[in-house]
Amino acid sequence: MKSDQSIIQATVAHALSGKGAHAAAKNIFEGLDWELAAVRPEGAPHSLYQLLGHMTFWQDWVVKWLDGGNPPVPKHAAGSWPKDTAPASKQDWVRAVKAFRRGLEGLERRSRKGDLLAKRGEHTRLGMLHAIASHNSYHLGQAVVLRETLGVWPPPSGGLTW
Repeated sequence: MKSDQSIIQATVAHALSGKGAHAAAKNIFEGLDWELAAVRPEGAPHSLYQLLGHMTFWQDWVVKWLDGGNPPVPKHAAGSWPKDTAPASKQDWVRAVKAFRRGLEGLERRSRKGDLLAKRGEHTRLGMLHAIASHNSYHLGQAVVLRETLGVWPPPSGGLTW
């Protein structure tokens, strides 16, 4: 029989990965041309590049918090969004996607360490992991809609296309 802790850890891993809810989080930006990542269709508040940078910012923030740090919170929401709508180059885009995936892997590793119900200040590790999984899921949905709008969905690895 699985322990409560292992059930919670598996649930968190599924939430971070998107498993059972949507296409794999790590693959949402896969196969996307770097120049297309900069396009902001009419009415869209952000480009795919900006969505990716924003999610990476908060993933890295949560990793630091889980590791015992006290990362500063931006004074305004704009402080966690890239100012540039476009990567500077193909290499910049590749690095950005890799950073996002590294962040996901880091969160998943940390979800298997320590007591997820342990409190630090007003928050538990589980609460922080839940918050970042929900945050990513919200923005990954936006990324899918942008990719659909741009005619580049699903990614090469596939996606949920009913």
